[in-house]
Amino acid sequence: MDFKMPERAENSHKGTFGRVLNIAGSDYMPGAAILSSLAALKTGCGYVFLCSTERVINAAAAQTQNIVFVPLSELEAQLMQADVLLIGCGLSLSGNAEEIFERTFSSTRQIPTVIDADGLNLLAQMQDTNLPENVILTPHPKEAARLLSVELNEILDNMEASAKEISKKYNCVTVLKSHRTIVCSKDYEIYKNTTGNSAMAKAGSGDVLAGMIAGLLAQKCEPFYAAKLGVYLHGLCGDIAKNDLTEYGVMAHDLIRYISCSVKTLL
Repeated sequence: MDFKMPERAENSHKGTFGRVLNIAGSDYMPGAAILSSLAALKTGCGYVFLCSTERVINAAAAQTQNIVFVPLSELEAQLMQADVLLIGCGLSLSGNAEEIFERTFSSTRQIPTVIDADGLNLLAQMQDTNLPENVILTPHPKEAARLLSVELNEILDNMEASAKEISKKYNCVTVLKSHRTIVCSKDYEIYKNTTGNSAMAKAGSGDVLAGMIAGLLAQKCEPFYAAKLGVYLHGLCGDIAKNDLTEYGVMAHDLIRYISCSVKTLL
């Protein structure tokens, strides 16, 4: 498939390339918030606002000066200004996380949304969550089994059918992650990715992917295209990183370093 990056107008400013609100992280999982935020920026969006606990914000601020930080008390106000919502990376399954999830979707506007990781597990537990019209779910097989209330083997036995079932149940674009990730549109069109390798089987890799997809949405990519392009570029980051670092030594933060290399292949 021929991919193209979203165009970058010369007459532009940071607002031109979109504002991602990333509701992510928890006191013992700050890394997911940092990885997903930086991946969105590295893919080309203009702003990332990280909404999280004070402990996560302090940890992120110690590592990067590229993110804008937002306390959870300002969640609703930030939702009104965001162009894209990303939620779930490292959020945990605590009662506090459940409250954050419910607050988000009781007041969210109709903006493109990516739900990943613990956001998917929280979604699976809830009966009547009011999801936005343009939503992308990014489960691995265990999360997919929870979303569909089936056994893991049913997912693994037919990944394509499972992706379609998730898209049908949640009226969403589905990114069902594996060594050959499947992306399913709301109309059940299937894209099978061919990039990536075992180097990417590390904690944090999915957080990077979620951030990359959110960054492409912020640049006004259509959701199915943003998901396909994000998956392709993410796998390509792993392929390029493997050549330098071996399949054993690639860490999730290395994938972020190689985003520019993967993007460059499309320019």
